[in-house]
Amino acid sequence: MKIETDHRFLPIIFQSIPHGIFTIDDQTRITSFNYAAEKITGFKHEEAIGKRCYEIFRADICQEECPLKRSVRTMEQEQDREVTILTKKGRNIVISICTAALTDMNGNVIGGVEMFRDLSQVIELRKKLNKSYVFEDIVSKNPEMQKILERIPMFAASNSTVLIEGASGTGKELIARALHNIGTRKDKPFITVNCAALPDSLLESELFGYMKGAFTDAKKDKPGRFQIANKGSILLDEIGEISQAMQAKLLRVLQEREFEPLGSTQTVKVDIRIIASTNRNLYEEVKKGRFREDLFYRLNVLYIKLPELNKRSEDIPILVDYFIDRFSRIQNREIKRISDKALAALMVSPFHGNIRELENAIEYAFVICRQSTIELHHLPPQYSNIVTVSDLPMDKPFKVAEAEVIRSSLKRNNENRTLTAKELGISRNTLWRKMKRFGIMP
Repeated sequence: MKIETDHRFLPIIFQSIPHGIFTIDDQTRITSFNYAAEKITGFKHEEAIGKRCYEIFRADICQEECPLKRSVRTMEQEQDREVTILTKKGRNIVISICTAALTDMNGNVIGGVEMFRDLSQVIELRKKLNKSYVFEDIVSKNPEMQKILERIPMFAASNSTVLIEGASGTGKELIARALHNIGTRKDKPFITVNCAALPDSLLESELFGYMKGAFTDAKKDKPGRFQIANKGSILLDEIGEISQAMQAKLLRVLQEREFEPLGSTQTVKVDIRIIASTNRNLYEEVKKGRFREDLFYRLNVLYIKLPELNKRSEDIPILVDYFIDRFSRIQNREIKRISDKALAALMVSPFHGNIRELENAIEYAFVICRQSTIELHHLPPQYSNIVTVSDLPMDKPFKVAEAEVIRSSLKRNNENRTLTAKELGISRNTLWRKMKRFGIMP
């Protein structure tokens, strides 16, 4: 029995499919663009029609061998190819594409069709499983953070030891993983050890490993974290918490890249990149006699100091936008923005937990919010109960952020307006006008 297709339903089917679909003519100009394609790319149907496909997708393969063009040329299909595109908002996202040629009734090629799906949820799951967050996961407009981000590729290309200092939640492990993931050891292990979580006896066996019979429960040989990290990188998290006895044992590993497992007389040599992080000021710890000076200088070869979020409040709007976009993709939600009042409440918060606290606040809002905009009452109680929001001297939180940028820059430059204007990329007169507008007294 032959079933005839009722073409009246094709437009409905085209728009209801959850995957993005678009077609091109023989000049690579887009001729159709469905709703899912709009949602994934951020471009509306009317913006896409008539444009060449590379103008909309700006994919990493557009300048090389485009799979869609190849399908049109060879009439061969491409299946499940992962590519990275740039959305209208300027975000890089990974999609999976399938391409094929379009032909007329006579078999002549008249264009091509591409179906694609957003892999954000898959990529996020991979990252959580592999803990492989990368350089692009670090977002900031703060001048101090921008300098750090400029240095990361240079630091990553080196094998020198790195010391990262910063308060809890400022992103020390994210920086450490970025150093590994864009460095020369990216295909080798990245091992993390929380030095504050274990007493000396357990930390020693965890780092150096042990031989069978080294102690009562040592039933077989066990390699330590240093040995497992061979050829790769190891992050010694919260290194400021270890005892001086353990500091002495670590010193040899940093100096010689060798150690003996517990119960062994054989020296094990390793080739590792050592990254250390701490929420303490190690220089102050040295002066107080709580941290070995020789170990400090072995660690402090390349130094990164991460500013707290309350000192980079200009980053709060872009971090909020980043988290909204991320959770929308992970949870497949239609939340698109945050209200001015809700953002203002976040702007005036002291953020004792830093970026992690901000991320948790947005994730909380995603559980509560059932509309497209996060309102003040969707935030956790400690933010939604802030009474000072209505008393803010400026009606827009982005103005709050701008004022904070100016205050921070003035403080960094010892109230020198010329240096501040230069750092902000504005004229001295413009700086003065903004200071007057925001009530920032000299």
